[in-house]
Amino acid sequence: MVRKDFLVFGKPDVGQPEIDEVVDSLRSGWIGTGPKVERFELMLEDYVGVAHARCVSSCTAALFLTMSKLQIGPGDEVLVPSMTFVACANAVEQTGAKPVFVDSEPRTGLIDLAAAEEAITTHTKAIMPVHLAGRPLDLDRINRLRDERKLTVLEDAAHAIGAEWHGKRIGSFGNPTAFSFYVTKNITTIEGGAVVTVDPELAAEVEQAALHGLSAGAWRRYSDPGFKHYEATSLGYKFNMTDVQAALGIHQLPHLDDWIDRRADRWAQYDAALSDLPLDLPPAPDSETRHARHLYQVRITDDAPISRDDLLDALYADRIGAGVHYRAIHLQPYYHDRYGIDPASLPVATDISDRTVSLPLSHTLSEADLENVVDSVRRALGG
Repeated sequence: MVRKDFLVFGKPDVGQPEIDEVVDSLRSGWIGTGPKVERFELMLEDYVGVAHARCVSSCTAALFLTMSKLQIGPGDEVLVPSMTFVACANAVEQTGAKPVFVDSEPRTGLIDLAAAEEAITTHTKAIMPVHLAGRPLDLDRINRLRDERKLTVLEDAAHAIGAEWHGKRIGSFGNPTAFSFYVTKNITTIEGGAVVTVDPELAAEVEQAALHGLSAGAWRRYSDPGFKHYEATSLGYKFNMTDVQAALGIHQLPHLDDWIDRRADRWAQYDAALSDLPLDLPPAPDSETRHARHLYQVRITDDAPISRDDLLDALYADRIGAGVHYRAIHLQPYYHDRYGIDPASLPVATDISDRTVSLPLSHTLSEADLENVVDSVRRALGG
């Protein structure tokens, strides 16, 4: 049966504590970057287990600012998985560097680290591994590659706050790491992101660049006794997070681990209910890791009676939101035209682009919601 209401893909869970905190910010008169951003940063440092966290306007801003402050720019190459969101390559382009696209592992869709190593040239300055869908990459292997080939590693953990590799949180392996708190993520500040790092100088430079390059932000200029002058000591941008946004994060972060556990329960229900259909289901996480369970991705198999897009249409006809994560970056018109990349040169990412569907997954997904999704998928695939 068709649902009466539309099942929104990635609908956020915003409760009364978040609402009350936002109202408190509005009533306080301090709604820009201030004490709540600082409080959220301290909470992130404690949660991830890293010395420095700096909140900014998005994960994309975190990637761009970090690369800029690490002196990545014109003449440099940055290895980027093609199977990820276009923002990764956009951030590289905006520094003036060149993104070099790397194919995927067939089972997980993660960046193929063997292919990445082969792609290193004398111009390669950095690699941007993505913890796709919340699945942790092999951090031991990434860090060996970093050390052996003298590369900067900038981890994109937009999907992966709360994920772990061998008992340690993603973001705590010595590499600057960017998180996203966009509205569809496991926790949200509506828009927003953060970079975490062990380097105090990098943290300070990112913070300064995110607010016009000023030597002191508004909170430090006006909140303490006595006026403080500021100077624009470096080129800056307008990429700061506000207290209104941080007000949500302050109350979302303490629930994250429980929410990931609930997502894992729904994940297991999907696995059981869809196992006999012409779908490749997501592989089980490595036993030594914790998957953040951000996306539940299935892939249509060659013997399925319909195409991936037909399945999307069937779900939407049943008032169920679904996603495609992702159409590979090398297939996007801007990058295809700019670099003239032959899709056959990145065969795994090209194939995933044609076959992948992300089904609704959230800690708020009810049993009835999940049954609706499963019934719709089964009808569409004749199961």
